[in-house]
Amino acid sequence: QVQLVESGGGLVQPGGSLRLSCLASGMIFSIYSMGWYRQGPGKQRELVAIITSGGSTNHVDSVAGRFTISRDNAKNTVYLQMSSLKPEDTAVYYCNAVYSDKAYWGQGTQVTVSS
Repeated sequence: QVQLVESGGGLVQPGGSLRLSCLASGMIFSIYSMGWYRQGPGKQRELVAIITSGGSTNHVDSVAGRFTISRDNAKNTVYLQMSSLKPEDTAVYYCNAVYSDKAYWGQGTQVTVSS
């Protein structure tokens, strides 16, 4: 079955950096569009960034210039490089895979930005 496993979250000070990883299995990774979403305390889940099967990317305005999504099809992994982190980036970050009518989610990884 399809599994998405996120890693790389943790506690970081404001201005710091983290790299999240999402390892996919049980699927033909290269054909899926991959995305990172987040859900902050008391907030709805929101899109952070997406990368298509062809490698095109889109980042929401609140993270543009600070976060970068990328993928390595040989490793079945999608990454989210986060820099200049702010307290408002604190959230559970989820990996998402979409192809046609299929959509899958990971279990999430906690990112806490605090001094």
